[in-house]
Amino acid sequence: MLLEIARLMLGLGIALFHKQLANFIFEQDRSLTALFRQRGVSLPLGPSRETAHNLYFCIGITVAIISLMRIWLLLGQ
Repeated sequence: MLLEIARLMLGLGIALFHKQLANFIFEQDRSLTALFRQRGVSLPLGPSRETAHNLYFCIGITVAIISLMRIWLLLGQ
């Protein structure tokens, strides 16, 4: 039960700070892509900043909903 509550808090935390997380990962991805391009390896561009924001928000909400469903099922037993 403690693990499920921790997963719920993780999902809510990701959803709450999705813009900050997405911006950090976005900048890291851009710098890594630039590094590879300097060395002659052509990589496609990653998702846009807005897409990254939406993706991280959806991941956080999905984790939270799945955790809530598992808690509900554990309490129903």
